[in-house]
Amino acid sequence: MSKFEINDLPYAYDALDPYMSAETLEYHHDKHHQAYATKANDMIKGTGMENASVEDIMVSSFADPKHHGLFNQVGQFYNHVHFWNWMTPNGGGTKLPGSLEKQLKDDIGGFDAFKEQFTSKGGSQFGSGWVWLALDNASGKMEVFNTPNGENPVVYGKTPLLGCDVWEHAYYIDYRNARPKYLEAFVDNLINWDYVAELYEKGPLKIAA
Repeated sequence: MSKFEINDLPYAYDALDPYMSAETLEYHHDKHHQAYATKANDMIKGTGMENASVEDIMVSSFADPKHHGLFNQVGQFYNHVHFWNWMTPNGGGTKLPGSLEKQLKDDIGGFDAFKEQFTSKGGSQFGSGWVWLALDNASGKMEVFNTPNGENPVVYGKTPLLGCDVWEHAYYIDYRNARPKYLEAFVDNLINWDYVAELYEKGPLKIAA
């Protein structure tokens, strides 16, 4: 069994229409995500990290310049494993599970403030990258921020609760260059808040690296 294997989508390819098309999901999941897994499986050979967790591999490879190529693949593999689960048919909107909603209000200012920050920071990310809602492992507080390329909260000592891919391959088929419209659709119609709450309830990640 390979170290990195992608799972089937948790819904049908056309389940997120009209906010994300079957064509986008087939291209994004079957081609891009699979490519990250294939390259990561090849690049990890001989690194001594073969038996480490995906999270530990990310932190170690991100910290070591000679392994940044490996990080790029593993980071994107990890990000996409969660990305498919961060979306659901008939998702999005303001109906957050109670404890998650309370902390979002305390730390971010509530749903409207979260939406403004999330769409603004995702929209302003120059080039490829991601926008996140994360839990700081040290302070325990939520924050919204963006990262370039395949970087994610894990490598900055934070636990990702929600992430949205703002690489062009995530939205160009459906939205062309209108990234803000894609982000609005993601927040209003696609977020799987139950999965966000599941990650939230687990608390901060414990990284050995």
